[in-house]
Amino acid sequence: MQGLEPELETMRFSISRTKIVVFAGLAFAFGVLFASSMDWTNSVFAQQGTAKPRTEEVKSLAEASNAFVSISEHITPAVVSVQAERDARARTTRPRTQQQQQVPPGFEEFFRQFEAPQQPRTQQSSGSGFIVSRDGYILTNNHVVEDADRVQVAMQDRRVFDAKVVGRDPTTDVAVLKIEGKNFTAVSFGDDESLRTGEWVLAIGNPLGLDFTVTAGIVSAKGRGLPGLQRSQYDISDFIQTDAAINPGNSGGPLVNARGEVVGINSAIASQTGFYSGYGFAIPISLAKQVMDDLIQHGEVRRAVIGVGINEVT
Repeated sequence: MQGLEPELETMRFSISRTKIVVFAGLAFAFGVLFASSMDWTNSVFAQQGTAKPRTEEVKSLAEASNAFVSISEHITPAVVSVQAERDARARTTRPRTQQQQQVPPGFEEFFRQFEAPQQPRTQQSSGSGFIVSRDGYILTNNHVVEDADRVQVAMQDRRVFDAKVVGRDPTTDVAVLKIEGKNFTAVSFGDDESLRTGEWVLAIGNPLGLDFTVTAGIVSAKGRGLPGLQRSQYDISDFIQTDAAINPGNSGGPLVNARGEVVGINSAIASQTGFYSGYGFAIPISLAKQVMDDLIQHGEVRRAVIGVGINEVT
């Protein structure tokens, strides 16, 4: 009997080890089932692979992005870069000597030949505009072409045209240009009165020499007045405010709604540095169109004025 004790001990150890293995396997199986029911396994596998959002979660964002692309492709061919030149003449004279100051009458022209000749200087300004008719009428800002002697417009396809200033209105800061040709790509007008605060808008123009730049934002407010830009009490006081990035060179470019319609003319920014600080302002297109029609038909804006002022009641 004593000879069987080692064998019994061996059998007991084997049975114990088997039980441990079985219990461990069952515990693992139950753990996997429990983790599956809690959706923990998907999280573990997702961390091991490439993180990627579900299609339905990004579908709306992709659709919005495609809408911006479509609007940009549709409107940009109708946007132009405006280059204006102004001739300025400054007379530079040499200090007159005592003898010249005592010129006898009748000898002024003789001594004037010793003065330095007049030196012509050219001042240049740039901005944006957009074609509003297939026969070449263009809307832009008055301050872009004010007092210009020569105006040229360049298109996205690199064509350059000499432009004629049909008319301009400092009060509304609207100007109309005309280029010769036909079958130009023209924008369509939207209804700025139905525009709501919070709507997406795009600004297209040529800021800081970066031609045909597209920026996006929302309508921040409507009916804004800018006292610092008003020349008289009759100036525009109902700008569309937007946070779409607008910089010098954007002036005269279109502000476009989510349907690809022009709802305003980008005209000004609120900034202490002269560059974009978060707020841009556009002239409502309904007002700009009224001014444009008058300038084309009459060469000036016909505006009736009566001696009545309107203020908010306190």
